[in-house]
Amino acid sequence: MGQANEGKSLTVSIDGVAYQRIPIRTHVVMREDVLLDVIVKYANESVRDGDVFFVTEKIVGITQGRAFPLEDIQPRKLAITLSRYVTKTSHGIGLGIPETMEMALRECGTPRILLAAAVAAVTKAFGRRGDFYRIAGSKARAIDGPTKNTIPPYDSQVVLGPSRPNGVAADIKAALGKSLDVLVVDINDFGGNVLGSTASRTVDELMVRVLKDNPLGQDRQSTPMGIIRRA
Repeated sequence: MGQANEGKSLTVSIDGVAYQRIPIRTHVVMREDVLLDVIVKYANESVRDGDVFFVTEKIVGITQGRAFPLEDIQPRKLAITLSRYVTKTSHGIGLGIPETMEMALRECGTPRILLAAAVAAVTKAFGRRGDFYRIAGSKARAIDGPTKNTIPPYDSQVVLGPSRPNGVAADIKAALGKSLDVLVVDINDFGGNVLGSTASRTVDELMVRVLKDNPLGQDRQSTPMGIIRRA
C-alpha cells in the first residue's frame, strides 16, 4: 500500500493541490471472479471516507464475461479492410487488427463505424486527429486489444468495455460502505476518460487530469484499481 508503480509518481499536483494515486495490486482477475468480491478483498481495508476509488474498465469487462480469445473471433471482410487504415500507436493496438475492429462493428453497429471511418478519412487529410473515436463513441474507445506486454491470458484476448458502468460504480460504492466516490476509468499512458461514476461531471473531469499519466501502468503491473486521495 502506498508504493508507486515503476516509472510512475505516487503524487501529482493539479491546480496547486497535491493528490496521491495509490495503486492496489491484485491477483490476475479472470472471468469467473466476482468483481465486488475482488474489490472488497483488496481495497476494503485501504479506502477511507473522502477518497475516490477507481477501477479499470478492463477488469470490469472481464468479470462481466466480455473477454474473447482471438481464435473465437471471426472477422468479416469489412473488419479486415477497415483495420488496415487505423493509425497504430505505442500505447495500444486499438482497432488496428481485424479482431478488434470486428468487435467494434458488433458493439457499435456497422453504420456508426462506417460513418466514423468516412469522417476520419476526410478530416485526417486536413491534419485533424481523433474524429473516428469521437463519432464511434466510448464503446469503440474502450475495446482493449492484445499486446505482447499484457498479462496472460489477455495477451491473446480482446476485452470489451463494461456494460452499465454507472451501475457498476454505484454497486462498488455500496460494497465498500464508505463515504467516497467511485469511478470506472479507461486510461492508458496517453490519457483517459471516465466511463462510469458516482461523482459529478466536475469531479470526473478533475480525476481525469489526476490520472493523466496512468499511475496504474500499461503492462504487467497487476494493479487494476487504485485510490485517489488529497495528500
